[in-house]
Amino acid sequence: MAVLDDLREKTMKGKRKETGPLVQQALDEGIDPQEILDAMIDAMGVIGDRFSKGECFVPEMLVAARAMSAGTDVLKPAMAAGGAEPLGHAVIGTVKGDMHDIGKNLVRMMIEGKGVEIDDLGVDVPPETFVEYIKDHPECKVVCLSALLTTTMPALEETIKAIEDAGLRDNVKIMVGGAPVTQEFADQIGADAYTPDAGAAAERIAEFYK
Repeated sequence: MAVLDDLREKTMKGKRKETGPLVQQALDEGIDPQEILDAMIDAMGVIGDRFSKGECFVPEMLVAARAMSAGTDVLKPAMAAGGAEPLGHAVIGTVKGDMHDIGKNLVRMMIEGKGVEIDDLGVDVPPETFVEYIKDHPECKVVCLSALLTTTMPALEETIKAIEDAGLRDNVKIMVGGAPVTQEFADQIGADAYTPDAGAAAERIAEFYK
């Protein structure tokens, strides 16, 4: 369908002002909301692929993710009315003491691009906030923790320990990431997954819901 091809192209190119109207046009043409979402997810998959291969960089990913976000804003009411279910629920936040959010925001948008509903707790999030969120949202199955400073890496471990101490560790999968984080460190602190970039994070989270 021409409108969906156009939507894919505009999403990949990061044309945020055009994706919303294209989504509306597709809805007006009677196209199923899930098909419309799938078109945008396909576009983000291509961008994620290119990023992993070094063919595009963070700015291109950010503008594409924002374009998709603009499209999904228009699509959400139609999906809710149609009873379409998200792939799953997750939560993300930058750990206590760390104020960085560009990487976290990119990961969140890429995860949304996989059809996962994800709540963003923001930056400088203390362990107990994650614990309370998991208690209040039993539908949340994945917790994404971000740390961009070597000095805040211990807060990743503290957060996982707090979730364990609250008796909630078996309820969720925990993903960690950020510039100083490594697979070795993730293993050491008991995380379920580590991913080096936003595209990989989106792929990994989708696997948790299979």
